[in-house]
Amino acid sequence: MNTLSFSELCCLFCCPPFPGSIASKLAFLPPETSSYELESDENQTTKFKLHLNEKSDWQFGDKEKEYFETFYSRSNRGNKIACIFVRCAVNARFTILFSHGNAVDLGQMTSFFVGLGQRINCNIFSYDYSGYGASSGKPSEKNLYSDIDSAWQALRTRYGISPENIILYGQSIGTVPTVDLASRYEVGAVVLHSPLMSGMRVAFPATKRTWFFDAFPSIDKVPKVTSPVLVIHGTEDEVIDFQHGLTIYEKCPRAVEPLWVEGAGHNDVEMYSQYLDRLKQFVSIELAN
Repeated sequence: MNTLSFSELCCLFCCPPFPGSIASKLAFLPPETSSYELESDENQTTKFKLHLNEKSDWQFGDKEKEYFETFYSRSNRGNKIACIFVRCAVNARFTILFSHGNAVDLGQMTSFFVGLGQRINCNIFSYDYSGYGASSGKPSEKNLYSDIDSAWQALRTRYGISPENIILYGQSIGTVPTVDLASRYEVGAVVLHSPLMSGMRVAFPATKRTWFFDAFPSIDKVPKVTSPVLVIHGTEDEVIDFQHGLTIYEKCPRAVEPLWVEGAGHNDVEMYSQYLDRLKQFVSIELAN
């Protein structure tokens, strides 16, 4: 998430714009150049080869690259959405539909996906938002919802995975499409990592209601989420205040024990040992029972 200058905040307050304008000001920061390319596979028209460049910071060898299957799906708003399926766990019960945070793309997330999937015994399916990585179009709130719908349909139809075996995982701005989808479909579980209540509540922490021009109104959607929800948030988050995670947790009808990472900020929660410990417990014990 970006932060606004004082003058920009005053402009928003005095002359409330359309939700899409707030969304673009508050949230979207796609990498200037993609960290990967999807190269056409001469033998298969619907599959592509993943080529990572130096911006991807790939941490593994060529063997792990065999875990990846990449392709494009088409959103209902006409954008080509880059998708990746990471088969990193044999006989995995759950597949995670992962909506990543801001300022990164799929190539920069590949090492994280392999490490996470292997450690919690899950396969991972992810996608790039419109205007991020190899996905076409421009970032917008409406496109976020369309993008995850496209990913959801691809996961369901291409791989035949049932909703009860899907875990929706959203991080930061990725919690916005995750909450939207979870409010419409019941799934195996939902993980909300550093979630935000709404755009205006990030810009103006004292905001108590959702205005008509607000963007990302997750706080109004989480009461409709019928799946088990694990909320994760750093107590010293400097981008999305810890109060956002706490309030989201309180509004979830089926929230499980949350993970409040003492001392963690916005971008380092994964560095704390309790992060993996909590996810392992959630997936292998709580969901299994």
